[in-house]
Amino acid sequence: MTPADLVRRVAPGANTVSWLVWHLLRVQDDHVADVAGTEQVWFSGGWHDRFDLPFEPGATGYGQTPDEVSAVRATSELLAGYARDVSAATQAFVSGLTDDDLDRVVDEGWDPPVTLAVRLVSVIDDDLKHLGQAEYAKGLS
Repeated sequence: MTPADLVRRVAPGANTVSWLVWHLLRVQDDHVADVAGTEQVWFSGGWHDRFDLPFEPGATGYGQTPDEVSAVRATSELLAGYARDVSAATQAFVSGLTDDDLDRVVDEGWDPPVTLAVRLVSVIDDDLKHLGQAEYAKGLS
């Protein structure tokens, strides 16, 4: 996609493709690192510095305003590089999981408590939702 396509809004206040892809990667990176007990590749891989966004360092996009969405003006290459690193970290973590691991409670703040399996499914669901939105927006370009 061209840089203009990545930041085009398909409707006033809609999220851009650049923001959608950045957000889905940030959520996956944040949530998987949390349950894996590792540092987010956002930090360990220097992606926070490369994206150079005007947000607090750990921002993942939740609750951001239209102006904050507009601030994410990442290139296809930057997004693809971060995606490769997030995917590698996720694959490294899930490849070593057992059935018993999936039953581990990772968040007691919910009723019922959230297991690792539920957390991973929620990440996949959120990523697929935003990927579909990005594909739709791309199709309108």
